[in-house]
Amino acid sequence: MVGDHREEKSSTTYPQPAHPSSTCVQFHTSILFIKRIGHAKKTTTLPFDSFFPYKSPLPSPPIFASLSFFFSKETKMGRDELCITVPSLFHCPISLDVMNSPVSLCTGVSYDRFSIQHWLDSGHDTCPATMQVLSSKDFVPNLTLRRLINLWTSSNSSPSTADLEEKVMAWIEEINNAKPERCLDSIVEFASRGEVNRSLLASFDGFLETIVGVLSINGMQIRVLESVVRILSLILLENGVNEKLHKLIFKSSSNSSCLPSFISILRNGSLESKMACFTVLESVTTNNESKRFIAGVENNFLPVIIHLIKIDNDNQELHDVVLSFLIAVSVTRSIKSQLVQLGIVEVLSNMMSSKNAAISVVEKSLKILSIVCTCADGQSALNGDQKCAGAIVERLMKVSKTATEDAVVVLWSMCCLFRDERVVEKVARSNGVTKVLLVMQSEVGEGNYVRMMCGDLIKVLRFGCKNAGGFSGAVSYETKTTHIMPC
Repeated sequence: MVGDHREEKSSTTYPQPAHPSSTCVQFHTSILFIKRIGHAKKTTTLPFDSFFPYKSPLPSPPIFASLSFFFSKETKMGRDELCITVPSLFHCPISLDVMNSPVSLCTGVSYDRFSIQHWLDSGHDTCPATMQVLSSKDFVPNLTLRRLINLWTSSNSSPSTADLEEKVMAWIEEINNAKPERCLDSIVEFASRGEVNRSLLASFDGFLETIVGVLSINGMQIRVLESVVRILSLILLENGVNEKLHKLIFKSSSNSSCLPSFISILRNGSLESKMACFTVLESVTTNNESKRFIAGVENNFLPVIIHLIKIDNDNQELHDVVLSFLIAVSVTRSIKSQLVQLGIVEVLSNMMSSKNAAISVVEKSLKILSIVCTCADGQSALNGDQKCAGAIVERLMKVSKTATEDAVVVLWSMCCLFRDERVVEKVARSNGVTKVLLVMQSEVGEGNYVRMMCGDLIKVLRFGCKNAGGFSGAVSYETKTTHIMPC
């Protein structure tokens, strides 16, 4: 059973290390493959040097302290019953799945990038495996471990290319015969197994055309549409797939009705399929023409998106992919104005005000606000929102350098460009002078335009303080620094 250290008794005895303490050493010296066909079993031990040609050092020893060290998983592949024991080092201690993109924390333990990013974004400051408090939340790619996983994956036997191509052809014929629901689940499982399978699907003649064609069929079941989007999200990174999908979705008259299928998934699909929708659409909207098409008023796509993040106001993963998509498509003045009219400023203000908001969501919210503040509708909406200015000031110096610069741009637009006295008062009462001075002192203020905007903000806030008789914390700011004078 997966995840259980106890294994069922069997008449077949698997090779065991001579002593329990030699487990770590055995991984360094050899890789063990067990192939079982019928009742016959053949055990082959390959020297590690011949299996791993790279001279890079192996991951640091602390990685063996991971929670899944003695965890093993068996997978069946192909027509022959091939039993493969996945090395425990390849499992992510959090998800217990084989890592796609292993990264290492400062503690030396490696995790899959998606899993550890989700852990850190959830507010944790400890290493999940060792429970040590992290001195830094930065992580670095574990390239050696990634090479090991790739080599191990590619070295396992699999069905012949001819058999796989025959299977893909059968799937295409089944879909063309109006029976897609029978095979799409099998295709999802096939694509999830490895890079080789995904590459075959992406390059197989007629496969993408057939899959995208399902999206243009009216009245298709939501489960079928979810499977199609899942398949597309799995093969997106393969060579040439983005370009092909762009042409199929936006330039083919036969597939011009694909967008309603995406909208149907966003309204009625599962969370996973909704996130896959945004991943696919963001990847294929490669030019302004496609972005204008998706954001067109006649397609009713943007209202669905805004409604989605309004009702799912606590799902940070969904917010993250939605905001990434909105940043990608907000390229024209008409799209920006449409987002403002749909209430994007209020939505983002509520997101930033939430104590549970992930840092990535806050940073992307600031990016969108810096985009919409360049149009007149956006400026009016920003100044009309009661919480927005205070939420932005609160996030200053608590986000990345780029996001802090975006926040300065938005505050400058509200206080200096539009010069709304209510906003100036709100920023001043939110300790805005102190925060802006800190930005000027930090590396964030190194850029000329950021430093100039901070200077303009200080002047406006100081002028507003004097006119209003001074706000608490605005004119009484004291500092020990000699190169910046308090206002």
